[in-house]
This record gives sequence, structure tokens and C-alpha cells, in this order.
Amino acid sequence: MNTNIRQDLPRFIKDFFYNLKNYLDADLYFYGSINRSDYIHGKSDIDLAIFTDNEYSVINQLQHFLHASKSEFKKVIWKLEGQMIYGFKIKCDPNLLNGAECEIAIYNNDFKDLLLFEFQRNDNVPLLLFSMLYILKLFYYKIPIMSKKTYANIKKFLFNKVMNNKDSEFLLI
Repeated sequence: MNTNIRQDLPRFIKDFFYNLKNYLDADLYFYGSINRSDYIHGKSDIDLAIFTDNEYSVINQLQHFLHASKSEFKKVIWKLEGQMIYGFKIKCDPNLLNGAECEIAIYNNDFKDLLLFEFQRNDNVPLLLFSMLYILKLFYYKIPIMSKKTYANIKKFLFNKVMNNKDSEFLLI
């Protein structure tokens, strides 16, 4: 799991995450394409997770840092390998990152080991899956011939069935 901020990001984005890390006094765990070579700056979003013993305290801190309302935080229910995982997510205002999209997930420390294992597994993808992701992103970002829903469904299929051969259900409330 990567707690380091990707060095090839623009300076203002790196500064944003350094400031967030210092403000929260917590590790930021980056996951998803930001840790892989299929990340496309300006197109791919930046996903990060924060683990804590008190989710509501972190939400309160994030409200102030992000200038966000409490209603912008959405409850997450994730069924992963038969275990129910609960947390919260917020999409950052793209204006904070000069147009870049970022999604922050807040989970209790009780789920940390399981989620870090899952995130790390999806950070290291085989060449075949990487190639499929690259082609998928090409058709979605560069030659926009598919909807966001189609893109998301194919990507979910690739990770759940091709990569991990398992089912994972994720609900955003």
C-alpha cells in the first residue's frame, strides 16, 4: 500500500496532499490507478483511504479542510469476501485540485488490514489485465465511445472476475 505521494504529479496537487496529511496528522493511503502505470493525469481520479478509530472526527476535520458540508459525505457499504465493511466517501471539489478529481474514503481501523490487502492486490495487476485496462481507458478517455456506466461496469468486471475471480458488492448511500 502506498502512503507516498506520486512524484510525477503537479506540484500543487502534491502540496494539497502534503497539507492534508499534516492537517489530519494521519497517513493517506493511495490506491487504484494512481499507483499503476495506467493512471492518466487529468483523466483518472485519485483515490485515497484514511483509517481511523473515529470516522466522525476525521469527517469533521475534512469538512473544514475541504470546505465541504456534511451532506457531501456518503455512507459506504462494501461486501468483501463475505465481510461487511462500512465507511464514508467524499468527492473533492475539482477546483481544489485545479480540475483533478479525487475521492477520499474514511474507514475504521477495524477494516484496515483487509482493505489494505485488497487495495494492494489491485495495485499490482498482471500484464494481460493492464493491457485490457489500457484499452478500456483509451476507449473511454481518448476515443470516447462508451458511457461512464459502461466503463465502470467493464472495469468492475475486470477486477472482480478476471483479476480476483470473486464477487464484491459496493453501495454508496
